[in-house]
Amino acid sequence: VQLQAFGGGLVQSGGSLRLSCAASGRSSRTMTTAWFRQVPGKEREFVAVDFRSGSSTYFADSVKGRFTLSRDNAKNTVYLQMNSLKPEDTAVYYCAASERVIHSTRFRESSYENWGRGTLVTVSS
Repeated sequence: VQLQAFGGGLVQSGGSLRLSCAASGRSSRTMTTAWFRQVPGKEREFVAVDFRSGSSTYFADSVKGRFTLSRDNAKNTVYLQMNSLKPEDTAVYYCAASERVIHSTRFRESSYENWGRGTLVTVSS
């Protein structure tokens, strides 16, 4: 499975961006897809997960109510819509996917063996 994450950019505080995670080589319908982010010098942190192709979604407390997930199965793509962006959302965002994620470990980086290159999101104050 190859993943490609894109859609990052520079946006003002309060603005919106939509990130895309496009999968190839395997249908995204069979996978759990997650987003993580990393600020230089800090550990990568969980942002959101589309568990088992839309059966449920979960968000980190820091983004709950501002970020949403959606998917387009025809395009094998999962989207992370980010609204009301804050400067603290600035990070490199990564998408990850796996068919083997279990519910209890859906937040862990180690649960995902397929990763896309990151896309940089910069929120200016």
